[in-house]
Amino acid sequence: MDYQFKEIEQKWQKFWADHQTFKAESNSEKPKYYVLDMFPYPSGAGLHVGHPLGYIASDIFSRYKRLKGFNVLHPMGYDSFGLPAEQYAIQTGQHPAITTEANIATYRRQLDQIGFSFDWSREVRTSEPSYYKWTQWIFMQLFNSWYNIENDRAEDITTLIEKFNASGTADVKAVCDEDVKSFLPSDWATFTDEEKQIELLKYRLTYLRESTVNWCPALGTVLANDEVKDGFSERGGFPVEQKKMMQWSMRITAYADRLLQGLDTIDWPEPVKEMQRNWIGKSVGASVKFKIETSDSGLRTSDYIEVFTTRVDTIFGVSYLVLAPEHEWVAELTTPEQKQAVEDYIALTKKKSELDRMADTKTVSGAFTGTYVINPVSGERVQLWIADYVLAGYGTGAVMGVPSGDQRDWLFATHFNLPIVQILDAQKDIDVQADPTKEGKYINSGFINGMEYKEAVAFLNNWLEERGAGKAKVNFRQRDAIFGRQRYWGEPIPVYFKDGLPYLVQEEELPLLLPEIDKYLPTETGEPPLARAENWLPKDGGHYELSTMPGWAGSSWYWYRYMDANNNNEFASKEAIDYWQAVDLYIGGSEHATGHLLYSRFWNKFLKDLGYTKEEEPFKKLINQGMIQGRSNFVYQVGYGYTWPARYKGEPRYDEDTSIYSHVFPVIFISKGQYERFVRDEAFKKELFNILNSELMKNINNSGIPFEIFDGFIYYENFGVSPRNVDVNIVVNDKLNVTKFRENSPFYKEAVLILEDGSISYPNSVGEVSDYICGHEVEKMSKSKFNVVNPDDLIERYGADTLRMYEMFLGPLEQSKPWNTNGIEGVFKFLRKFWRLFHNEEWVFHVNDVVPTKAELKALHKIIKKVQDDIERFSFNTSVSSFMIAVNELTDLKCKNRQILEDMVIILSPYAPHICEELWQLLGNDAGTLSYAAYPTFKPEYLVEDEFAYPVSINGKMKMNLNLSLTLAQPEVESILLADEHFQKFLDGKAPKKIIFVKGKIINVVV
Repeated sequence: MDYQFKEIEQKWQKFWADHQTFKAESNSEKPKYYVLDMFPYPSGAGLHVGHPLGYIASDIFSRYKRLKGFNVLHPMGYDSFGLPAEQYAIQTGQHPAITTEANIATYRRQLDQIGFSFDWSREVRTSEPSYYKWTQWIFMQLFNSWYNIENDRAEDITTLIEKFNASGTADVKAVCDEDVKSFLPSDWATFTDEEKQIELLKYRLTYLRESTVNWCPALGTVLANDEVKDGFSERGGFPVEQKKMMQWSMRITAYADRLLQGLDTIDWPEPVKEMQRNWIGKSVGASVKFKIETSDSGLRTSDYIEVFTTRVDTIFGVSYLVLAPEHEWVAELTTPEQKQAVEDYIALTKKKSELDRMADTKTVSGAFTGTYVINPVSGERVQLWIADYVLAGYGTGAVMGVPSGDQRDWLFATHFNLPIVQILDAQKDIDVQADPTKEGKYINSGFINGMEYKEAVAFLNNWLEERGAGKAKVNFRQRDAIFGRQRYWGEPIPVYFKDGLPYLVQEEELPLLLPEIDKYLPTETGEPPLARAENWLPKDGGHYELSTMPGWAGSSWYWYRYMDANNNNEFASKEAIDYWQAVDLYIGGSEHATGHLLYSRFWNKFLKDLGYTKEEEPFKKLINQGMIQGRSNFVYQVGYGYTWPARYKGEPRYDEDTSIYSHVFPVIFISKGQYERFVRDEAFKKELFNILNSELMKNINNSGIPFEIFDGFIYYENFGVSPRNVDVNIVVNDKLNVTKFRENSPFYKEAVLILEDGSISYPNSVGEVSDYICGHEVEKMSKSKFNVVNPDDLIERYGADTLRMYEMFLGPLEQSKPWNTNGIEGVFKFLRKFWRLFHNEEWVFHVNDVVPTKAELKALHKIIKKVQDDIERFSFNTSVSSFMIAVNELTDLKCKNRQILEDMVIILSPYAPHICEELWQLLGNDAGTLSYAAYPTFKPEYLVEDEFAYPVSINGKMKMNLNLSLTLAQPEVESILLADEHFQKFLDGKAPKKIIFVKGKIINVVV
């Protein structure tokens, strides 16, 4: 039979499912290899062809590693909590669990039909109570832990209590809040239980604090920085404002140094590592205290603003101080005269996200508070301003402005007419721009005048510390992670409140289940949706936490659950974790660099600190697959300029009985070539206008189309043509399927098309002689652009193996590339040609057991080595080309040899598993054994050439080729050459004067 891909693929997908072919064991004697794809969110739209790219690559690698003798864990599951299902629930009233289940069913069907070798026995879903029980359990461990700086790791909170009992805070070195108390053990003994809980909350790795958050009123929730773009929510495009709220936070800053150091130990793309380094933002500098001046009593003796600076050497050049607009002291430090200006500025700032504020380095804005502070080294009065380029969460929320050394400060000082003081004799042109040099000697700098950079920094740090005015300090840009969202569809936080203090639920109460509620909106008083739950109360009184966990909670540890997915007693057993250790290969998008990937590393390090895991880093190697971009197509719609009669409302009327629109003017489209003429040729534009205004109108009216002309006038000045996206699935090689175009929408049913040669296609036209050619553009694949290609359609037409190989063939895995279905036919023909190798002319299976020829072995071992090298370096696209070459070579050799073809099946099977399983069985092997066969061993001797076709030139002109053994020396070559009758014809009776022989290269004869 010819290549019947549908029957073959369905057969083997069922076989794999029924026999759990890819189920991994956690006690194998084989070496382990753990391949993981980034957790997908199951959206209602299902997969488009861009989504499986990384999955196909990881599947090829997993199948290859099995052939190489590894015990491979390749699991799949769903990050199934999230906003989209909840938004749909708000709109329809349908429980998010129902939507999520339906979406997962679609995803599973699509994933199965692509033929992935996932171990589905380990499937996990973050929204299942059996899973989020352990997410809640990890939260509880974080709540019951603190970070001991001395030991550089997290410890149980009981060890901190022991220190308090033994020596108070004297021996405590912890990552904690700024406002912790200093006390003796005797003081601790007198604290009430409530006072102890309040103080311990300042040390816990997850804690409550008032934070400035991205609040989206329309969505009713807090958004992470990476969920906000240009002041609007990424999902839905709703306005986002800055707001202070009491929020759960996680002390990821405790791990900042370890997160930085770990980047040097993992094989990740350098851009991702650099993004994390920048996000963490380690800075070595100094903390400096500027006392606050008040109008009534001069200097306050204790109140000061603390500033972190990486250039303490520039302190004599400070001409102003800036607070973040959301700094808690702004209102207190604003004078009555400046109150309105400051409040107006704060209102404007709330409309910007923190990312926007950090990114905008050109806009200069700010407001003077009316207050002054005192420079601790010079004693000078310095104005105190607020400006949105300062963030409350970075450092202390205050910075000192040194205009001569920092361009942003220079722009600010220039804009507001503040002093610009030169502080180094090497600074140049500071009247034009800032000069950040560290060269030269200090001037205008008091007691450090004449010093150079290193000496000045050391001297100032020591001087400030001696006087209690500052000290050397390491600071991080990274802030603690907000851990809460005011929505329904997420993990309940296992906390209840009593007398205003948070307490954990008992471990045996886990999972704390999501309660049923009547609506998925916040309450009328603004509380989160969980406040709607009836009788959802803790047994000890009080009330449960009403926020749910953020989207990153369930995905911050899921790779461990895959190791032991069905364990009811632990998140994963010690034995499973010891065996699988860490993910060896992780494939996913770079957009998660500062979100999921950072939080996952944080939770992993924490679990290691507590002894639950052994690995410091969760993902040894990371590959970011590129995006498959859509190839959009366009039709070109004519737009009219005219006046409407008063009685016409401007909307086309739709007849439900006939499914036809009637228009004042017809819907007309012109082909790409016509459009290009329209744009560049004014004469053609006038010609088209006249056609539309006369002949075309007449023809349309005579065709019987319901078309109403009112007393309007077309104006040439407003006459134009606009590109409109058209569904790429009705376009082939940029040619529009006109019939399907008209069928796609009632609005286009009566469309008139001017074709590429200028002929006109009416709705009732038949046998058109020209084509309608569409324009095209490469852009992001999206439903709104009608450029989404559904893999279901391609699999139906060409098969999963073709889709798998074609996605790899498009280009290097890490690079973005445009989708173009036009080339898929070639991959399909290749697979059919491969199938043909195993069959005779009548499509009857036919192979032989003769000894392979030298040429057959050479073709085989070339592809063995090529594919092995390509897969090891993740260069899958070049393998596809090599497969085509190999099959062409074997076809030309008329190879039917079992030994050669069986090895070819093994080599191709990671890429095209269905056709290879079928051929493997036809070759006489047991069904299902292909996945665990041995990858063929490359033997270099088969590639050693023992003959060479020497190009023979006479007086520098190429005349012929001569096949000779590479073992021959010059005398033997000359004898064979001179005896060759063909060569003698070129000599024309002349005797050679000289024969130049270069072994393995050329023979040049001089006559």
